[in-house]
Amino acid sequence: MTDIGIIKVTLDNIDQLQNWQTDFFETFASGNTEENMKTYLDRGFSVAKLTDELNDDNAEFYFATLGENVIGYLKLNFGQSQTELQDDKALEIERIYVLKDFHGKKVGQLLYDKAIQIARQKCVDYVWLGVWEENPKGNKFLQEKWFCGV
Repeated sequence: MTDIGIIKVTLDNIDQLQNWQTDFFETFASGNTEENMKTYLDRGFSVAKLTDELNDDNAEFYFATLGENVIGYLKLNFGQSQTELQDDKALEIERIYVLKDFHGKKVGQLLYDKAIQIARQKCVDYVWLGVWEENPKGNKFLQEKWFCGV
């Protein structure tokens, strides 16, 4: 998996970003009602919401790519764009998603490494990751990675 690239997402990539709602649904549907999933996907992956997030100076998206294919993505938040802490000295990793076919192939690690690189560039004091308690893979990732900050 040495041919994986990490590229910054722009408004030109909004359709590709919006396509991740399928992966989100597959990951979280079993722990949610169909109505809750539909509501979240309609709001969280709408063109308007993604446009706002992509235009936000305190949020950044990155794709993990293999050739022409997007196989994962990362969403980072800083300052007031963080979902909870909203601390100017912190960076939030809001999302790390990887297609199922690429689980266990270090794609998540590459995205995490990108987050840490950006945290260092921005001179933040700490990095935090919010993980839903019903997401066992996310919680395992959190336990493995939460070792020392930046």
